[in-house]
Amino acid sequence: MPRPAPEPPGVRRWSATAGRPGTHPENRFEPDALSAWGGRGAVLLHERDDDRYAMLLERAHLTTLAQAAQGEEVAAIAGSVSSRLAVPAPAGLPRLQDRAAEWEEQLRQDARDFPDALPSWTVQAATATVRELALHQPDTLIHGDLNARNILAGTREPWLAVDPKGWVGDRAYDCGTLTKSRSVVLAEQGDLARGIDRTLDAFTSAAELDRERARRWAQLSAVQAAYGGRRRGFRRGRHGAERTGLIVLVDELARILTGL
Repeated sequence: MPRPAPEPPGVRRWSATAGRPGTHPENRFEPDALSAWGGRGAVLLHERDDDRYAMLLERAHLTTLAQAAQGEEVAAIAGSVSSRLAVPAPAGLPRLQDRAAEWEEQLRQDARDFPDALPSWTVQAATATVRELALHQPDTLIHGDLNARNILAGTREPWLAVDPKGWVGDRAYDCGTLTKSRSVVLAEQGDLARGIDRTLDAFTSAAELDRERARRWAQLSAVQAAYGGRRRGFRRGRHGAERTGLIVLVDELARILTGL
């Protein structure tokens, strides 16, 4: 795998993303997560100024994991980073289990509003995951948006996570984010089902996670994306043919993950 040329050690930069007005409110816990990790699997937080919504961060390379790796290597590296980030969560961070009731109600509403979108057993499987996995979760700090673009090549460590949500819950949740974000690339390679199967294997093996638990979180994430895409579009396709194509993709992803 090609690696970028190293940058001078000790170089740092300001980031003004955490909590800045106009950014997603869930990003306001980013400095808390980075502080708890202390550079373990993530960029170092050198200083923070919450009044200015600013952080002084360790500089990482611009090369993302999505650019530098292919196939199962992406999932294996992401799983290894996930394992590095597994630390007890500090007090005061948002808990995924507190969103379980909202998730279940939204699934019911989505099924009523879009009755022909997904097979009933696919939606039932997602609802079962909320009831059986989401209501009781460990006190573990998780990234919350661990996709391959949020893992950068580093100097101090080979790969460093950036842009965490700073949630508390089940580490297997992050496998759903990674799997969903990889689906476009895997579909372009011609065999989505096989690619997803290998992604789950590689991520859970490297992260030392239960594969079935990770699959269930990934299936829930795909179902939520299928309905969310119909309501709001996607980050990479808000309207038109691109949005339609992505809906078809996440529908297929949800069905594949239900049957794996």
